[in-house]
Amino acid sequence: MKLSFYGAAQEVTGSKHLLTTANGKKILLDCGLYQGRRKDAERKNAHFGFNPQEIDYVIISHAHIDHTGLIPKLVKEGFNGPIYCTPATLDLNKIMLPDSAHIQESDIKYENKRREKEGKKLLEPLYDAEDAETALSLMKSVPFYQDFQVCDEVSLKFTENGHLLGSAAVNLSIKDNGNLIHVCFTGDIGRQSGSMLNPPQPFPQADYIISESTYGDRLHSDEIYSLAEIIKIITDTCIEKKGKVIIPAFSIGRTQEIIYGLDYLHSKLQLPNIPVYIDSPLSAKGTGIFKNHLELFNSEFQEFLLRDKSPFDFPNLHLIQSVDESKALNENPEPMVIISASGMMEAGRIKHHVANHIENENCTILMVGYCEPSTLGGRIAAGATEVKIFGQVKRVNARVEYIRSFSGHGDYKEMITFLDCQDRDKVKNIFLVHGDIDAQHAFSGHLRTAGFKKVDIPALGSEINLS
Repeated sequence: MKLSFYGAAQEVTGSKHLLTTANGKKILLDCGLYQGRRKDAERKNAHFGFNPQEIDYVIISHAHIDHTGLIPKLVKEGFNGPIYCTPATLDLNKIMLPDSAHIQESDIKYENKRREKEGKKLLEPLYDAEDAETALSLMKSVPFYQDFQVCDEVSLKFTENGHLLGSAAVNLSIKDNGNLIHVCFTGDIGRQSGSMLNPPQPFPQADYIISESTYGDRLHSDEIYSLAEIIKIITDTCIEKKGKVIIPAFSIGRTQEIIYGLDYLHSKLQLPNIPVYIDSPLSAKGTGIFKNHLELFNSEFQEFLLRDKSPFDFPNLHLIQSVDESKALNENPEPMVIISASGMMEAGRIKHHVANHIENENCTILMVGYCEPSTLGGRIAAGATEVKIFGQVKRVNARVEYIRSFSGHGDYKEMITFLDCQDRDKVKNIFLVHGDIDAQHAFSGHLRTAGFKKVDIPALGSEINLS
């Protein structure tokens, strides 16, 4: 049996890992869109590195676009097999993949206007809405903790990993020349505490583990401290300076965590009386799906529900839909909080909000999640004094704050706690993916200290024999 790495190898986005069984069955674990600088993204998303028509099955760990966003392209290029995921992941995909297709089509339409004027060859989008709908028709949901037979050689069990609504560790039992090999793909590992979701749960003993490593070199601060910091930032910016707090956040997951946190603060009478705008139609749809899967939330959230039947709504929370409404927020001089996508600031309405406020010293850009270093968000987080947005150089005069503990990714201690259910002597190898190389080297050291004997950091395109 072979394991090959075609994405998120020594980098964070674009998760794609291919298992080939002894009998030649090909199982793709995730099929994610690389998210980063435009030129890098165009190059890395153009080719899979394998033939989509040869893939037999796709198994998705969760609905984030860097784990699912190339599935419509896979279908466009000839894949027509089943795609397995959890029920909540399927529900989220129903809104996220069509939205991603719309972005692909809109970006190319804008780019082609420029190319047409310059007499250049017009481009095709990675995929369109029809490809997204075809991909959705191939998706089949498998509930958590159910033993599911993918084929004669392979059985699947999803277990909760606490990263996103419906996110799962993918546990496979694979027949290999008379032996049974157990492989776990952790997906993105969530927080042990501080999240509204159930924490990551123990998973079956594995021979081989494909593990994420995003925060393999970091520890998060306490979540209560994060809420206190949000109150302080809103008070300093909106009350004292009469400015705006701009929060870039992914539409699905991070935005709902923030809304829940602000709702909690409101229930404690600690939230300043400032309007909060969610400027992302996708976020509004996603929040509705969250409400339909309350069984996946932790005991603290369930207790909060007894006091507050609407944990994703509070006075002064406003949902923005139209482009005109979004533009009006930038023209409105009043203090406010704006939460908008995308989280890395490379696209979407947030880019306009940042462009309009980054030079205002009375405003604050509040980062609450991981940003790939080459993205606009990554450069701002790293302390850039100037950035280029929409072709214009902007001075970074606004205050920049970063609260990492709102991240859906566990830190290195939390990831090791997740792996503690494993007998170290039975784990033959851990392969680190979904992390930059420095974080992976650090996490490799932490894992060895924790008793795991063999840890590898595969390169993009590498192929490893499992036995």
